[in-house]
Amino acid sequence: MTRYIALLRGVNVGGNNKISMPELKSAFVKHGFVNVITYINSGNILFDSDLSETDVKITCEKLIKSSFGLNIIVCIIAADELRDALTHAPEWWGSDPEAKHNVLFVIPPMTAMEVCKLVGEVKPEYEKVDCYGKVIFWSAPLATFSHTRWSKIVKNKAAYNAVTIRNANTTRKLAELMMGNIALKIE
Repeated sequence: MTRYIALLRGVNVGGNNKISMPELKSAFVKHGFVNVITYINSGNILFDSDLSETDVKITCEKLIKSSFGLNIIVCIIAADELRDALTHAPEWWGSDPEAKHNVLFVIPPMTAMEVCKLVGEVKPEYEKVDCYGKVIFWSAPLATFSHTRWSKIVKNKAAYNAVTIRNANTTRKLAELMMGNIALKIE
């Protein structure tokens, strides 16, 4: 079995695409996913499955459509892949308390390099961006955040529709939850 996380895009944001996390967890369990955990209300669900990543994505999107009547894009990342990406996170990411630190999870078939190309060159005086696998690390000082190129990603529909964004704290907690569950299964 592989440990996965499904990152639901645009769930429970601004009163739109409302999904109850307990109901979502129940739907995943009923569908046969095991060791199911949800984390916060923004659509993060951790689980184990024997399916391939592609099949998990298709299954999750169909499950959400049939259970909640919503067409939600889902980004799937395996626990090992998230652990690997965080191991390769740049030193500057997540370290400055006066900056905003995010992870943009890229939804295939788009790649991180393609998203970066669509958004355009980084403004080094305002932001830092680095990619690893299908993860884009981005940090920007709070004082100049509105000047960054990446803060305006919503204006580039092709790039924006190919990512789901989580802050550093959420990303680290998800990794912790994923690894904690793996450790529990070994004991």
